[in-house]
Amino acid sequence: MGFVEYPVPDEIHFLCLLHNIGATSFDRSLSVEEISRWAAMEPENVRQNLEKLISGSYVSVSSGKYYITTSGIIKVLSMYS
Repeated sequence: MGFVEYPVPDEIHFLCLLHNIGATSFDRSLSVEEISRWAAMEPENVRQNLEKLISGSYVSVSSGKYYITTSGIIKVLSMYS
């Protein structure tokens, strides 16, 4: 039996990026513009990914800044196990 690869949705890759740049708590939350600069992505693409992650309860928003929820952190870490 060999290793089976499963496609990872773009928003999950984006979730990993948010984790890697440290948006892991309310105190470390980032605006769309800040995330856009870190990710080298257009703000509209950032917003689309964030909306998908918010609907999955992986990201929260407060005062226009976004951060990964506990569920999001668990999702990211489960990809490495």
